Amino acid sequence: MAEEAKEKLLETEEVRQRIDDLKRRVGEMADYIKIDERRGRLAELEALQAGADFWNNQTKARDVIAATNAERAYVVPYDSLLKSVEDAGVMLELAEMEDGAAQQAALKDTLAECAKADDFFSKLRMQSLLGGKFDACNVFVKLHAGQGGTEACDWVQMLYRMYIRYAESQGWKVEEYDQQPGEEAGLKDVYFRVEGPYAFGMLKAERGIHRLVRISPFDSNKRRQTSFASMETVAEINDDIDVEIKDEDLRIDTYRSGGAGGQHVNKTDSAVRLTHLPTGIVVACQKERSQHMNKEKAMNMLRAQLYEYYEDQKKAEMDRFYGAKSENGWGSQIRSYVFCPYTMVKDLRTEYETSDVNGVMDGHIQPFIEAWLQQQASGEKSAR
Repeated sequence: MAEEAKEKLLETEEVRQRIDDLKRRVGEMADYIKIDERRGRLAELEALQAGADFWNNQTKARDVIAATNAERAYVVPYDSLLKSVEDAGVMLELAEMEDGAAQQAALKDTLAECAKADDFFSKLRMQSLLGGKFDACNVFVKLHAGQGGTEACDWVQMLYRMYIRYAESQGWKVEEYDQQPGEEAGLKDVYFRVEGPYAFGMLKAERGIHRLVRISPFDSNKRRQTSFASMETVAEINDDIDVEIKDEDLRIDTYRSGGAGGQHVNKTDSAVRLTHLPTGIVVACQKERSQHMNKEKAMNMLRAQLYEYYEDQKKAEMDRFYGAKSENGWGSQIRSYVFCPYTMVKDLRTEYETSDVNGVMDGHIQPFIEAWLQQQASGEKSAR
């Protein structure tokens, strides 16, 4: 009996230590996200919304609502986290008053509440790393084959599948705009849009050159091949951000859509390619059956790319949104995916790595994204 009592005491102490650790982390999070300041700001904004003349100026009203939602995005999950930790403490106290099977059940419930608090904390920590101006926006993505010929085109298609799987895991929607097939297999280029909360904030961590090492399925001699593909991201900007696009600066080409779509794609020139002559930026869309709809979607993508292009020029920081411009080949990669002679995926910026290459290709890339965001946040704090 003494041994059993000692074991129960140890279990209780372990749970207590876990709760104490959660309380410590919650306190650190409160300081990090400045929760008291956010509460005060939220109260001020909610008071403005309650005013009788709130909607007299609709532009200002929209700004206030957006600012309110931004503060609530921190305050609400923090309050849920705090409540969960407090509930775990109360449940532990109740467990200590029980004995036998009742105590074991109460400790199990307490641990479940701790796991719930851990989940709240992880989500809030992740959100605290996404404070950029456009992090909450949808994102336009382009994948482009680099060095490696057919192998590189196949690599683009593999990456496209990886990002689709990742988007699905986040509950995001993927909408393909345009693709250019490879001569033998895969894709030379693919443009797509990802819609979902913080899609840009997350996927901006992926922009850069991705390197593949494997035994090529296109080589009859089964030799090991290295190929490259680039990934670019552009935030989908809001309608209230003005970007001037002059008619004389724009070349519009129409062509017949390719790929899936039935007989219709072979009958009409519904696909649209826009070229912005002063900058050389080219976007295309062939998703819709209507040329008008394709042009509208392409214009939205062009507006987003031009906005970031001009921001880069104005700030003289050409890697602010696109990442540093580099050759799509040797020595420029941000991440290596090795299938042979061993299996490993390693991010060269953060040093994060895993041997689960198949899991990564199935879209399990969140640890890479989190590692990069944490690195960026640490760099910003040390620079202050």
